[in-house]
Amino acid sequence: MPQNEHMELHRKRYGRRFDAEERERKRNAREVHRRSQYAQSVHGLKAKLYNQKRFKEKAEMRKTIAMHDERNNKRAKADDVEKGAVPAYLLDREGTTRAKILSNTVKQKRKEKAGKWEVPIPKVKPISDDEMFKVMRTGKRKKKAWKRMVTKVTFVGDSFTRKPPKYERFIRPTGLRMKKANVTHPELQATFQLDILAVKKNPQSSTYTTLGVITKGTILEVNVSDLGLVTTTGRVVYAKYAQVTNSPELDGCINAVLLV
Repeated sequence: MPQNEHMELHRKRYGRRFDAEERERKRNAREVHRRSQYAQSVHGLKAKLYNQKRFKEKAEMRKTIAMHDERNNKRAKADDVEKGAVPAYLLDREGTTRAKILSNTVKQKRKEKAGKWEVPIPKVKPISDDEMFKVMRTGKRKKKAWKRMVTKVTFVGDSFTRKPPKYERFIRPTGLRMKKANVTHPELQATFQLDILAVKKNPQSSTYTTLGVITKGTILEVNVSDLGLVTTTGRVVYAKYAQVTNSPELDGCINAVLLV
């Protein structure tokens, strides 16, 4: 068991207090006043840093609220014959109904922008830097130890140009580079071998995302143009996200599930 989950384990074994929810609610209610009091009393550099932090939090909150906003939509009514006479000025006008809708494509785009997906593997085991990188000793007497070799599977794009070996900090071995993934479509229950376009997010660290390291739980962008998927407007979908479900460095291949 990971060391940081002792609270969850205790709760699972012995349960919680009867008034735990009420105490939590009161604590959350007091938190607003405590924050306000701190903001009014803090001075100098601490105040500046605190205000920056609060500004970022509020901006994130506004984005989240805007993401869930709905828009008005006009739709033509069904051709039902209304009872009674209709005025002359309404005869040539089409009856419309207003509805508040949020299209699926807009929802998906906003979710992608916010970086939130419903994924098959929500939690992954953390990987230490010692396991991820191997220290490469350089120099005449092998005293310099600033270079690192990546020990996991990586994705490197076609347009990648390697730095001169003298200046390259992170080395990604060509034997551990992969360009294709076995992606399973959850609704079609079929598996396709698709090209990887990019590493969207590695849950371990943003550094691993930049390096293109692929571990269990990584979100990949794959080319689905061959599958013939289309949007509601009839456009062909070129790329979609998929989550890696295996450990590629152990299996020698990348298995992933398409995020529909």
